[in-house]
Amino acid sequence: MNLLGSFLIALSMYSKIPVPQVEWTKERMKYAMCFFPLIGLITGAVLVLFIWLAKRLGAGELFMALGGAAVPLLVTGGIHMDGFLDVTDARRSYGSREKKLEILKDPHTGAFAIIGLGVYLLLYGAAFSELEFSDICLLSYVFVAERALSGLSVVSFPKAKKDGLAAEFSGKAKTKTVQFIMAAYLAAAAAGIMQAGAISGIICIVTAVMVFCYYYRMTVKEFGGMTGDLAGYFLQIFELALIIAMAACRLAGLR
Repeated sequence: MNLLGSFLIALSMYSKIPVPQVEWTKERMKYAMCFFPLIGLITGAVLVLFIWLAKRLGAGELFMALGGAAVPLLVTGGIHMDGFLDVTDARRSYGSREKKLEILKDPHTGAFAIIGLGVYLLLYGAAFSELEFSDICLLSYVFVAERALSGLSVVSFPKAKKDGLAAEFSGKAKTKTVQFIMAAYLAAAAAGIMQAGAISGIICIVTAVMVFCYYYRMTVKEFGGMTGDLAGYFLQIFELALIIAMAACRLAGLR
């Protein structure tokens, strides 16, 4: 029952899917992060179903591209995009580390966050429009991988502050178990992404490694460690980078 409770905590925290509410006990929090990548699998399944239905109903390419960009946000409730917006505002302040951390806590949304959101969604929709249905089916692996890496950063990266959501999950998580399970998710996701073909699969995996390395360097250099907002920021830029990589492979005839 503790594992079921851990799954429900992850589902209620990182998605808008209605689930029974459970108490956030210490035992359940130890393993909640282990179920985080499964939210990506659910998101991918909803996205595939949406595109399949849209195609069956004869929807146009623009509808499917924009709808495809919206589905992940609708399933997650935008919790990761919230982090993307906060970090965008903080980084564009070009302030000190302390100033950036203060901006992350500010509930107001700045102009740079709005600009960043607009550019992000335009790029996402443009890249998504170049994907075939077989590519979209593989996005489930991308959604799993980004959450596995994000979860790995929560329990492994230095923390910028002692409070907040990331510190809450990290402090109560069973670190070694979470790291092992995240590695298993990553191996499965990498194997799935390789179904895109040897060359395009390698391009996507190299892109994933580069984004993760950039994320680590940026969090430590600019913020002194990771936070929940930075984990959300990483998840969004990872997703966009992989979709652009997949679209580029499709355009280059590598798929």
